[in-house]
Amino acid sequence: MTTLGVTGGIGSGKTTVCGFLEEKGARVFYADLEAKRLMQENADVRAAIVEAFGAAAYHEDDTLNREYLAEQVFGEAGRVERLNGIVHPHVFDAFEAAKERAADEGVSLLVHEAALLFEAGGDEHVDVTAAVVAPEADRIAWVTARDDVSSGQVRARMQHQLPQEELRERADHVLENDGTLNDLRRKSAELYWAVTGSQ
Repeated sequence: MTTLGVTGGIGSGKTTVCGFLEEKGARVFYADLEAKRLMQENADVRAAIVEAFGAAAYHEDDTLNREYLAEQVFGEAGRVERLNGIVHPHVFDAFEAAKERAADEGVSLLVHEAALLFEAGGDEHVDVTAAVVAPEADRIAWVTARDDVSSGQVRARMQHQLPQEELRERADHVLENDGTLNDLRRKSAELYWAVTGSQ
């Protein structure tokens, strides 16, 4: 079994690429979804978040107060790293468990999709890495429409992610998302063939 880390900045299209890889037969571990699940369900993670960011991090009904937490995390230097330091070790534990299950079940390609793959050290948990990059204007337009946020808010989130130039340098494979959806599907298939050696 091969493990592939797929990353890319906000709005780059990495989740779309992972969907295309799933069509080819890959199994995808979505690190960001796992992080959200942990922040909601894991007692140790919840306690650490409350200690770091205050009781307002959770609503009275015990659901995560995402708006408050985003304001806290993105409003002050070093706080993103603090939250990541709480959540990421648990995400990696979950990925290792997913890796064992996938190997036992004969999965040929397990993908670890993560926005902060390199920043969090996730590249050390996979065999090969790929970065999805796209023109900044396209990324901003896509995210503002998807999340109903301002372009300034999108740029603020981008500041907490590696520049695309660095992603290009660090990743083993780079997918340029600068064309049509069919172009991206073809590039995703080529990535699948490259890392698995099969079509």
